[in-house]
Amino acid sequence: MGDATIPLVDLRHAALKAKVPAVLTPATGLLSDRLGRPLRDLRISVTDRCNFRCSYCMPKEVFDSQYRFLPQSSLLSFEEITRTARVFAAHGVHKIRLTGGEPLLRKHLEVLVEMLSGLRTPDGHPLDLTLTTNASLLTRKAQALKDAGLQRITISLDALDDAIFRRMNDVDFPVADVLAGIEAAARVGLGPIKVNMVVKRGVNDHEIVPMARFFREHFGAAVVLRFIEYMDVGSTNGWAMDHVMPSEEVRQRIQNHFALKALQASAEGETAQRWAYSDGRGEVGFISSVTQAFCRDCNRARLSTEGRLYLCLFASQGYDLRPLLREEQASDEQLAAAIGLIWQNRDDRYSELRGQNAAPSQAGGRKVEMHYIGG
Repeated sequence: MGDATIPLVDLRHAALKAKVPAVLTPATGLLSDRLGRPLRDLRISVTDRCNFRCSYCMPKEVFDSQYRFLPQSSLLSFEEITRTARVFAAHGVHKIRLTGGEPLLRKHLEVLVEMLSGLRTPDGHPLDLTLTTNASLLTRKAQALKDAGLQRITISLDALDDAIFRRMNDVDFPVADVLAGIEAAARVGLGPIKVNMVVKRGVNDHEIVPMARFFREHFGAAVVLRFIEYMDVGSTNGWAMDHVMPSEEVRQRIQNHFALKALQASAEGETAQRWAYSDGRGEVGFISSVTQAFCRDCNRARLSTEGRLYLCLFASQGYDLRPLLREEQASDEQLAAAIGLIWQNRDDRYSELRGQNAAPSQAGGRKVEMHYIGG
C-alpha cells in the first residue's frame, strides 16, 4: 500500500528484572498506581505468531520467512499463565483477555481457557474471560472455546470489500471466512461480539459506512462494531499522523446515514465511546487513543507470551516475571509482592503526553511490537 516500514529492532530482551521486595505486602484487591489507577484488566498474549501480515501490526517486509519467533521453550506454560493470572486476580483484576499474535494458533488453547475459567475475584466472582482473534480459525474453534468457559470474543476485521481485506491482511485471506467465524461465535453464544476495525485514512476509510450498515442489518445488537484510530504502536508500521482518521470524523460519516445517540460507559476504564442507533438496531464504539487519550482511566496490564509484564501498550520495556516462576521458584506471596511493587510505581501516560507533543522518548523512539504483547 506504498507505506514505508521501519527496520525491526528486537526489544523482546529489553526487560527489567522483577524484584521481590524485602517486606511482602499481601494482595488486597485494592492495588493502585502513582496516578491512583487500579489494576482491573489483564491482557495475556499466548503467542507472538500470527497468520496475517497486516501492515499496521506485522508488515510482511519485516516479519518474513527469516524472522525468528520465540521458541516453544520460552513461552509460559498454561500452568504458569494460570498461576500468574490467579495472583493478578488477587490484586483486583476481574477481566482477562487472551490475545497474541493470533491466539488460536496456540495449540489446545481451550485447555487454558478452562483453567482460567476456574479463577475467582477476591469476592468470589468468576473473571470476565474474553479473547481477541482474526477469526481465521474460529469456525472450527468456537464451540470448544465456549464449552471451556470463554464468555465473549472480539474479532478484528478492517474491511468488507474482499479485495481490500485481502490486501490489508497481506496473505490473501478471504473476508467470507472471517464472517463465517463471526456467525459461528454468535451461534454458540460467545457474545455480545465486538468487531474491531482499524481505520487508516486513504486505505479503508471508505469502508466505514458499509461496515456499519452490514453489521447493523445482519447482526443488530448481537455485534458491536468499533472503529479504532490507527495508532503508533511498535516501530515497524510506518505510522504517520496523516494516516489517522479521528473518531469524530468517523462518527460523523456514520451519523450522516444513521441517527446515533451517546451512551454511558458500561465499565470502569472502558476505552470505547459508545453510541447507539436511535432506532434500537444495536450500537457502535469509537476508540480514540490518538486524538482523545484515555490514559487517566487506564487500568490494564499486559503479560507477554514469555512472561514480561508491560504497563502500557506503547512501552519500550517490560518486567520479567518468568525467573520468579521458574528458576527462583518464588511463592505466590513473593510473586504477588513483586507485581504489586511494579504496579505501585507505574506512571505511564504515553498517549496523553503525545497529545501534548511531549511523548517521552522510549528507547530512542522504539516501542514494543503489538503482536508481542497484544492489542
